[in-house]
Amino acid sequence: MSAEPAPTDERLVSLSRDGDLSAFNRLVERYQTPVYSLCLRLLGNREAAEDAAQETFLSAYRALNRFAGPSFRAWVLRIAANQSKDEWRRRKRKDVAISLDEIFGTIESPIEVPDESPGAEAVAERVELSEILQRAMLTLPMDQRQAVALVDLHGYHYEEVAGITGASLGTVKSRVHRGREKLRHVLTARPELLAAYRRLEGVEVSE
Repeated sequence: MSAEPAPTDERLVSLSRDGDLSAFNRLVERYQTPVYSLCLRLLGNREAAEDAAQETFLSAYRALNRFAGPSFRAWVLRIAANQSKDEWRRRKRKDVAISLDEIFGTIESPIEVPDESPGAEAVAERVELSEILQRAMLTLPMDQRQAVALVDLHGYHYEEVAGITGASLGTVKSRVHRGREKLRHVLTARPELLAAYRRLEGVEVSE
């Protein structure tokens, strides 16, 4: 007997609007990783990202009746981007330091690379690149940081980013271009990392 197909986002949203909390919890489970990942990229701090992600889903639940489609994913990521911006401003007002040493991902300690392990050098390169990128990303204005993170690090198309951020397509392209230029200036101090950024992430940093 074949398993029942997973309910669509639209179905889960409809059930959630009718008071089915378990349906909304399934939406949270479905999107908690991309939401937290985006918040962490934008804030560079795990505690701040957790707070922003939690507020994202609370805000989404309260605003379900205003969701008009077509994409729940784009809608919830838009909320996450806005919550991250609010969290960033709140912490700046309170003088809460956001550490540039926070590394994106779940790596809690340095990776020990075996001397002769195939591919180990590439793993170490990616870890170092992630550190440099996270620090460089936090030097960008929030609007540019959002656009670059969504396009270059999360793989969304310009049109999707326009829907997520509420900006026009031209504005998104401009923000990505300016953000990439600033990242290029940071990374040119480390030519090997600039090359790795292009190769590993598939990003053309300069226009």
